[in-house]
Amino acid sequence: MNSKEVKNLFLKLKEQFGVEEKPNFVYLINNKEKVYVLNRDIEKIDYESYWIDSAGLYFGTYQKDGFRLSIEGSQILSKLAKKNVLELTKEQKHDWLKGNDVQTDETISRLVIVKSKKDYFGCGKVKEGILLNAVPKSRRLNIVNEE
Repeated sequence: MNSKEVKNLFLKLKEQFGVEEKPNFVYLINNKEKVYVLNRDIEKIDYESYWIDSAGLYFGTYQKDGFRLSIEGSQILSKLAKKNVLELTKEQKHDWLKGNDVQTDETISRLVIVKSKKDYFGCGKVKEGILLNAVPKSRRLNIVNEE
């Protein structure tokens, strides 16, 4: 991503999550609007000469309703996000990690960062009092009892 695209991404993240500072990464975007982050050492390589569909850590995706962070993206921004962070109870966390939608007191439709205590679990959309689950099937857990 060029500097203007990165600036626009962080304007969106500031609007959505109150993020004031940009983590020091190289940001790549593919043709599916997925954003990846890489360590700055990648700048030492002439990667412009290669066809790269994705590299690095999946950070999030542009969607029509905003920028949806990946689980890792929410963890990267955990200390930087100042708004739209939804704290789940233990029971809600278990339901979320199993792939279920979660009932919430939130009524404003928006994307939120999902957390429980000090752990961050990605991004979900609140709609009409329900937190819609966005955990990929491959990352869902079969939890019985876990702290």
